[in-house]
Amino acid sequence: MNAARPAWYRWEGETLILSVRVQPKASSDEIVGLCADALGGESLKVRITAPPVDGKANAHLVKFLAKIFAVAKSRVSVVAGDCGRQKRVQIVRPTRLPLAIQR
Repeated sequence: MNAARPAWYRWEGETLILSVRVQPKASSDEIVGLCADALGGESLKVRITAPPVDGKANAHLVKFLAKIFAVAKSRVSVVAGDCGRQKRVQIVRPTRLPLAIQR
């Protein structure tokens, strides 16, 4: 019997798609864990230090996730939710995965 796949991430070929809930203006950059999203599903909660002004939070999120997944910033992009806290992010060919995604 197949285990259910978490709804907060999925693979499309070699590209990882994440549902992310961003908390800007935090005291440190960190992945907090899973949290409920507005649609009753789950998202990966990420705190970043950048303010949500002039795209700074999105740029900082891309830089932080590139570091976590060990890829170039050009391989990380926000594909939905540019102006909100709830975002969909794609990471092309990540070379390092957090434990929650390795299962």
